Formats: sequence, structure tokens, C-alpha cells
Amino acid sequence: MRQHDFEDFTPRRRRSRFDDEINPVRRGRLTEGERERLARLREDAYAEPEIPGGADRYSTWDSAEHGPRPHPVWVVTDLAAVDTELGVLKTGKEADVHLLRRGLPGGGTDCLLAAKRYRSSEHRQFHRDSGYLEGRRMRRSRETRAMAQRTSFGRNLIAEQWAAAEFAALSRLWTIGAPVPYPVQRDGTELLLEFVGDADGTAAPRLAQLRPGPDELRVLWFQTLGALDVLASDGLAHGDLSAYNILVRDGRIVLIDLPQVVDVVANPRGTEFLDRDVRNIAGWFAARGLQVETEETAAGLRERAGLT
Repeated sequence: MRQHDFEDFTPRRRRSRFDDEINPVRRGRLTEGERERLARLREDAYAEPEIPGGADRYSTWDSAEHGPRPHPVWVVTDLAAVDTELGVLKTGKEADVHLLRRGLPGGGTDCLLAAKRYRSSEHRQFHRDSGYLEGRRMRRSRETRAMAQRTSFGRNLIAEQWAAAEFAALSRLWTIGAPVPYPVQRDGTELLLEFVGDADGTAAPRLAQLRPGPDELRVLWFQTLGALDVLASDGLAHGDLSAYNILVRDGRIVLIDLPQVVDVVANPRGTEFLDRDVRNIAGWFAARGLQVETEETAAGLRERAGLT
């Protein structure tokens, strides 16, 4: 028996206790993956207190889940590489995105990466997660219950599930040719992604930040429509598409923020999510003077997804 199984026992009130219940005197349990990841970080810190080149850590490539093969030539896979934090790119409700340089100590090969780190036990409620989690139930009822009740353990599970879901979605979308950042690796609740921006660390602007002229607006709309078509043809919808999660670099769009990507066939609300994506992004283009056929576009994508 484990010691904490008896921590809530009182002689006046007997009750059974599940492992995922909140203990009022300690923080919620981490998931197995997060516990192993943090243990590795602690071991590395004790084993090598000074990392070469003033970096923040050694590369975690060897212990992480990797992106689809073949890996792009710019991805640094050397186990001797180190990671250096360069600043915060974005803060959000569910995750923060940092700029990170991975390279060999002393110069040479390196690359810029976007490190997306999902919050876990500190985060109280994920944004509209109940609808997106349809069809993603955990196999064990204890874990499903913990997630539904938002216990500390459950929130850790949700964070790791979101990270795993986004990494899987990006890997799948990259493989079928969708305009998404290359997913380099996943280590627990941290994703390392292709940095979409310039070599000096300047991130590409979001679509919402641009003021495109008529011709550029039309080109960007057809690119966006093409991206939606690629997703729909594979039975998917972005799930939360807007001008704020589309980057534009060198005149080309890149879809980002994909933890909630929806399987429109398996999810009971799949059609609703697909239609909302179209309305949201078509409304942005229409508000800037481009004539778009919203309902016709949505109908065409539903047909591509096999929903009609």
C-alpha cells in the first residue's frame, strides 16, 4: 500500500479514495511522462551544472518523440547540441511560446525553434476544451473522471493530451502537405516547432496584423481556402481558425495553434467546427472588401470531408 492512500482517513467518516482526487495538503500528481521529463532535467542539472556556451540546457532530442521523417536538413539532431532561450514570442491561456536556439557549442550548425509549453497543474481551465475532447477519451475511467472533474492530476493529463494532440496533428498535416510548421519534437508538455520568421528572431506577422491590398488579399484568401481544402480532404478541420492563428511569411500563409484540430467524422460536432472555421476566416476577408461565398465554400468543404 502507498502512504498517501491513508492520508484522508478519519475515524468518524470512512470513504473510498481514488488516486486522482485532490489532496488539500500537496500539489496534484504529475503524469508519468512529466515526472520522467522533470527527473531528467534534475539529473542533468546535477551532472553538468555548467552547460557550454552559456546555454540553458542540453538538447532533449534523444529523449523526445520526433517529427515525421525525413527530417528537414535544418533540424539539429546532434546529441551534443545545446538549447539557448532567447525570449518569449507569445503568452496564451493554455500555453506560452518561447524562442529557442539549438546548436553545437562553439558555433557551427544551429537552428531557431519555437518552444510551445503547455501549462499543467497551474492552469485551471482549458479554453473550451470539452467540445474538442469529444472522441479523445482516455482508456482508463479514473483518468477520464480526473479530466472531467479538473483535479490537479486531471489538468496535468489534459495539458499532456493537448500537447500530444497538437504534435500528432502537425505531424499528420505536414505529411499531407498542409502549410504548417514542421513539428521537430515533443517532450512531455513541450513542443519544439519550426520557427516561422527571420534569421534574426523576428517572428512572421499574423494575418490579423496585415493590411493587404486587393490583389494580395485575393492571393491570401485562395491560399487559405487551399489549406482548408487539404484539411477537409483528410477529414479534418482546424477547429479554431481565425486571422490570429495564421502567419504570413514571404507572402505565404502558415497555420498555427492546432491542438484542437477536429476529426470532423468522429466528432459529433465536426460539421459545426468546420462551418465555424469558414465563417470566421471568410468574415475577416469580407470585412476587408473581398467578395467571398461563405455558404458555398462551407458546403464544398463538407463534401470534401465526406459529410454530405
